[in-house]
Amino acid sequence: MPLPALLPASVPALVHAEAQAADANLELALRVLPALAVILLAAALCGRLATLVMQPRVVGEMVAGVLLGPTLLGALFPDAQAALFPAEVRPVLYVLSTLGLTLYMFLVGAGMDHDAREPGELRKASVLAASGILSPLVLGGAAGLVLWDSLSRPDVGRVEFALFLGGALSLTAFPMLARILYERGLQNSRIGRIALLAASIDDAVAWCLLAALSAVHLGGGTGDTLRTIALAAVFAAVMLGVVAPLLRPLGRRVARTGSLGAGAVYVIVLVPLTAGWITDAIGVYSVFGGFVAGLAMPREPAFRAALHGRMMDVVSTLLLPVFFAFSGLNTHLGGIAGGSALLMFALILALAFSGKYFGCSLATRALGFGWRESWAMGAMMNARGLMILIFINIGLAQGMITQELFAMLVLVAVLTTAGALPLYKLALPERLERADARKTGSAAPVGAAAGETGFI
Repeated sequence: MPLPALLPASVPALVHAEAQAADANLELALRVLPALAVILLAAALCGRLATLVMQPRVVGEMVAGVLLGPTLLGALFPDAQAALFPAEVRPVLYVLSTLGLTLYMFLVGAGMDHDAREPGELRKASVLAASGILSPLVLGGAAGLVLWDSLSRPDVGRVEFALFLGGALSLTAFPMLARILYERGLQNSRIGRIALLAASIDDAVAWCLLAALSAVHLGGGTGDTLRTIALAAVFAAVMLGVVAPLLRPLGRRVARTGSLGAGAVYVIVLVPLTAGWITDAIGVYSVFGGFVAGLAMPREPAFRAALHGRMMDVVSTLLLPVFFAFSGLNTHLGGIAGGSALLMFALILALAFSGKYFGCSLATRALGFGWRESWAMGAMMNARGLMILIFINIGLAQGMITQELFAMLVLVAVLTTAGALPLYKLALPERLERADARKTGSAAPVGAAAGETGFI
């Protein structure tokens, strides 16, 4: 008897279905790979162009994401954009961008150093952080109250909208600020240590605010909201009070050997992914879990250096450009071309800039620094970089903001980040940097080209 006759009738159908599924998966892969190639090529090209005009690479990568969206590619070549980013590809890009953001925020949290080295340093950093949070939070919140009728979704309350806008404007691009200081040899200077401490406090507070807003928005009721907030607080307490001590031997071992073994890498990657899954289940976006997981990592400098050296290049080169492109696909700048929309954008941009720049500058001056150092501090703290993009993408995904406000805040991110380094150099020329580095004994090279930093 022939072999097919011996098989149940359902077996050929099952084989055929599996073959069709395999073909569909292959077809999806063949659609995703060209999209990834175009995204990486655009990010590399725009990043390189940004460095040629003395801007950080991230400014170019942010612009690349916008150009791949409906603003340029979709307007000039709609068929090409539809072929590159069809509907079935976008969920894959979303998954990759979420994975990249979770790991990136994990690295940001792991890189934060809250240890003061001199008496009074933590107090000064707290004063600077408070000014960096309160000024833009108040100004942005006031703008949110005024613009609620024009820019908010109907299901978002006026206070919630105002807090979200103020929280977005209060962020500082902590990794970018750190990279400026390290590349210019000022990480151990007075201004450098206080800036790093203040920026880390700023961002931690902003992410906690976003977690609370997400809980309120998605909770569905007062009881659910309080439950979500309580579970998020318990999660953070367990991570910092239980998981962190368990990871300390790993930090000591890496500090002793100077490298991360294969087993250590498995543990390190598993912790933020599990934390992100838990916070998503709680009702708070996964990047919050990644950030808290980073805070729970060992604090040894050797461990942090090994961690960043092993993971940051992959995350920032492969996964973050996908996030920029996904953000760009949601950015419709044509929606803010009208007169009233431009006036609202100009108001938000002016408040975003002045709140951080003047608030931090005046606070730094009140702490006893010179005017040049104070203006330099304001310029650094005013950069928002990738952090605000993560913040507003969460808001858009969870239905807290409109596409119009999202587009405005993308432009705020690009413009404030692009203005940071020129304003910093104007306030603190290289000769004054060298003098400050000599006084503090910093040995890192001063005046490294911005094009070589690649900071976020």
